Amino acid sequence: AMAATRGAMRAVRVLEFGGPEVLRLQPNVSIPDPKENQVLIKVHACGVNPVETYIRSGTYARKPALPYTPGSDVAGVIEGVGEHVTAFKKGDRVFTIGTISGGYAEYAVAAVSKVFPLSDKLDFRQGAAIGIPYFTAYRALFQKGRAKAGESVLVHGASGGVGIATCQIARACGLKVLGTAGTEEGMNVVLRNGAHQAFNHREANYIDKIKEYTGMEGVDIIIEMLSNINLATDLQLLSCGGRVMVVGCRGPIEINPRDTMSKESSITGVSLFLATEEEMHECATAVLDGIEAGWLKPIVGSEYPLEKVVKAHEDIVHSSGARGKMVLLP
Repeated sequence: AMAATRGAMRAVRVLEFGGPEVLRLQPNVSIPDPKENQVLIKVHACGVNPVETYIRSGTYARKPALPYTPGSDVAGVIEGVGEHVTAFKKGDRVFTIGTISGGYAEYAVAAVSKVFPLSDKLDFRQGAAIGIPYFTAYRALFQKGRAKAGESVLVHGASGGVGIATCQIARACGLKVLGTAGTEEGMNVVLRNGAHQAFNHREANYIDKIKEYTGMEGVDIIIEMLSNINLATDLQLLSCGGRVMVVGCRGPIEINPRDTMSKESSITGVSLFLATEEEMHECATAVLDGIEAGWLKPIVGSEYPLEKVVKAHEDIVHSSGARGKMVLLP
């Protein structure tokens, strides 16, 4: 075995479900061994996703067995490979869309099918911002939303990780892109990353401004990060046959189903966890092509050391407006 596997590492552990304070940084967690068709990655950066806060609280549909280490989107360098792994070797730069052992750690094991080469065009922090955001954006737009060039898309909460990914992909694929953000800075980020027009969702009359901008047509697709707040008004912004893709939600909301009848519109939930291997492969191909072409450029927002993981989880839910992807740096 490699020298590293005899050692210990620092890793964040969740011993019980609850608030951010249940996240514990432990100094002497065993470095995992890669089994067959697995690789061991020395983690240089790990993305923080809102879903990780829901899982940690114990209120989410998926409950990992305790104790566990959160985190799926890591970028780093291959430290070792298990049996039958031919795609990667020690020293390769990679990013993942999922880990087996958890990403909030100095080392992580991942299935080789969830690991991809990281282009030299991107640094590790950007590599950690690809996985869930870009794969989710692609799935929401095309696999579930059936988006076509020439259609319009409204990205609600466009300045966060998934939002920026959606704007970049939609723009590159020929859609008319509108985005909302909660700050002036956020709106500028959205405009720099593919949106044709940005709206401030903290302004009282912003819905009217969107309606004015889209005219009688309405928007074809809405990518919704906060459906518990926006879903009812989303239905009024849609075109005939328009569709809302529910990517994020933090609670219930009351809607009037008649609003879907008047336009034959639809509401579709999006979950990357339900993607088939074939669909994941399609997402990966699109993402790697986008990096190669140069239009896929993750924007990194707040950065935290592992020691500040509690703060990271507090901030991702309560911050006054996202500006790019939040990452942990081991």
